[in-house]
Amino acid sequence: MREMLEEKLSRFETLESQMADPVVQGDSRKMAEVAREHGSLAKLVIKYRRFKSVCNELDEVREMAGSTDPEERELAESEIPGLIETRENIWNELLESTIGGEDASRTKCVMEIRAGTGGDEAALFARNLYEMYKRYCEIRKWKYEVMDSSPTELGGFKEVTVAISGDGCYRDLQYESGGHRVQRVPETETKGRIHTSAATIAVLPEVEDVEVDLPVESYEVERYAASSGPGGQHVNKTASAVRITHHDSGIVVKCFEERSQHKNLAKGLRLLKSKLYDHYQQTQKKERADQRKTLVGSGDRSQRIRTYNFPENRLTDHRINLTLYKLDSIVAGDVQPVTDALIEHDRRSLRDSMGDLD
Repeated sequence: MREMLEEKLSRFETLESQMADPVVQGDSRKMAEVAREHGSLAKLVIKYRRFKSVCNELDEVREMAGSTDPEERELAESEIPGLIETRENIWNELLESTIGGEDASRTKCVMEIRAGTGGDEAALFARNLYEMYKRYCEIRKWKYEVMDSSPTELGGFKEVTVAISGDGCYRDLQYESGGHRVQRVPETETKGRIHTSAATIAVLPEVEDVEVDLPVESYEVERYAASSGPGGQHVNKTASAVRITHHDSGIVVKCFEERSQHKNLAKGLRLLKSKLYDHYQQTQKKERADQRKTLVGSGDRSQRIRTYNFPENRLTDHRINLTLYKLDSIVAGDVQPVTDALIEHDRRSLRDSMGDLD
């Protein structure tokens, strides 16, 4: 963690120099980009500078405590407990602010829910997850908007993408990334047999415009007619749907929720920027995977993270061996107990990995 904080401090100081550079000041776009990143680091870095200052002061006082002068030694020894307490408090604040990774403070994110194995039942499960998170957003007073969806004849979703905004939304929801499995008797099952199906979830931080360079020539936009209703019975005749392909990464996004092509394009570009940012972040995470391999917020989407067993009213999160027999309330939107347990696990893991400060 110290290494990460030193990197943040070094980057912050570089940004401070850039903000004072006349060349940067003369480029409004670059200045806005630098100022945004500088502002995002300021709270953490100022706190870390304070921590280092207290550590230095503690070292000096401890040295004074070895003085041969009784008065000087007594004064130093009286100051040591207070400095240690201050240092511990600041360190705990730093720890708290780093739980969930460097994007934890973001107030916007994108959630993608996709049906996996299980056919119609998997699509219905994807719909259940969508409704669960929608109610959770309402409870937390977060805003949400559907960016893209592919409904099925039975009312499920092949996939659905939602933009969410509000304090703490990314920090909490990032833990939902991964494979979700359901065990239950489908409505279409006539013999009462329990079926297993799955869905996958990806939660991406939504980025500001200046964070991802996306020149017009870096992507291609296709316009087409799309089905906007379950099974395709309500066909969009105005060809307002858009598909955007990013040349270098191969990432493709589509959007047809709006009747306006302009609005669909704007939504699509928001989603593309988030996917590109996530693509770059995932590449960096792989390079330093060992540093955070014990933390559940690592965003490994190939991992099966959770099982929803309806006959037993049981939810099990396999990453932290959490089992709750209150599945009915969780799918009704009470996701907070699960989120709190995951954050606390990360908190303990970070503390264990740091060891003693002395």
